[in-house]
Amino acid sequence: MKVQLEYGQDGLAVEIPGRHVSVLAPRFVPGLPDEYAAFLDAVRRPLGAKPLREVVRGSERVAVVIPDGTRALPTERLLPWVLAELGDLPPAQIMIINGTGSHRANTPAELGRMVGREVFERYRVINHDAHDPATLAPAGRGEDGFPVSFNRAYVEADRRIVLGFIEPHLMAGFSGGAKGIFPAVADIGSIMRYHNAAMIAHPRSTWGVLEGNPTQARIRHDSALLPLDFCINVTLNRARAITGFFCGDVRTAHAAGCAASKRTAMIACAQPFPIIVTTNSGAPLDQNLYQSVKGMSAAAQVVAEGGCIITAARCEDGFPAHGNFRRLLIEHASPEALLATLLAPGFSIFDQWQAQVFAMIRIKARLALYSELPAAEARQAHLEPVADIAAAVQSELDRLGNDTPVAVLPEGPMVIPYLA
Repeated sequence: MKVQLEYGQDGLAVEIPGRHVSVLAPRFVPGLPDEYAAFLDAVRRPLGAKPLREVVRGSERVAVVIPDGTRALPTERLLPWVLAELGDLPPAQIMIINGTGSHRANTPAELGRMVGREVFERYRVINHDAHDPATLAPAGRGEDGFPVSFNRAYVEADRRIVLGFIEPHLMAGFSGGAKGIFPAVADIGSIMRYHNAAMIAHPRSTWGVLEGNPTQARIRHDSALLPLDFCINVTLNRARAITGFFCGDVRTAHAAGCAASKRTAMIACAQPFPIIVTTNSGAPLDQNLYQSVKGMSAAAQVVAEGGCIITAARCEDGFPAHGNFRRLLIEHASPEALLATLLAPGFSIFDQWQAQVFAMIRIKARLALYSELPAAEARQAHLEPVADIAAAVQSELDRLGNDTPVAVLPEGPMVIPYLA
């Protein structure tokens, strides 16, 4: 069966061998026929909030938080509409904050592409820096009782707006909503506590679960330490076309968007699959191995114990180079040893959460990777480098038999399969 995998900017066509190949993809929803008209309707008739143009008074300072460059939100289309809806506020009263969380800062060139050149030249656009206390200010005490700080510009603003998009998330249930604030503009200490080993290991810190999910509960509590005046969330299809707007009160709008996402993105499967081919949904999501754990995790929901997950993720940005993710993977002789370190009482290090998810998946299944990551580095990270996806699948079929079921997730974590 010929399948088009989302990989980098251009995709990857692969002939998947086998007699029983199942393609698991989200139900395709066409883009809205007039995105701008739908935007105006959504922000002028919002869910549980005043219309956006009534939120800000003329002299108030406004913080607009956007997702960073690892997210697929079409910010360059949305931001000009948001700014126009705010009326004649001078650019000096508006701060656009790139909600990096613990990720690297985006370069000026990247920021220009993300927000659009005209917006970038007229408005102040800053990267959040979770590691720099000078750029942070206290917001209150978090759900765990510890102090939480947010980006200073966000704390000092009179009005706060967040942009985001909703898709299933491997820990928080769904992305979007309050997650665009916490951990996106929080201090690194709060981010690390939010990602602690017990939280990640909790069975309800998983795809598609909101209620009873301790990760989502932390997001909701800590983001609400300061008032969030308006939420603009969207759902997207694989072409980055907007399929729905969910705007207004953050809890109300997010709940509506999650319900819509769940209807299109979650698929029940009758049995686990010994062989799965997945992706991380192409650019910008598959730019590094850290992010690509999400595509592996989606596949892991329905992989057979001891099965093989083959991930196609470009990883042109490496592991990436910054942070501890690479070191945690390559300095441990096995995923079991890595997990033992991460679960040891008192252990805490930046990036441990993604390494923990990786180790949990790797203990359940073998992981193979088609990417631009050097083969030697992939092996150091307990991955099997793959030069030919079709040949890798055929090798598994030769071992297990041609009647072995094979699943393909061409869009990776844009679909979340689960065992019925």
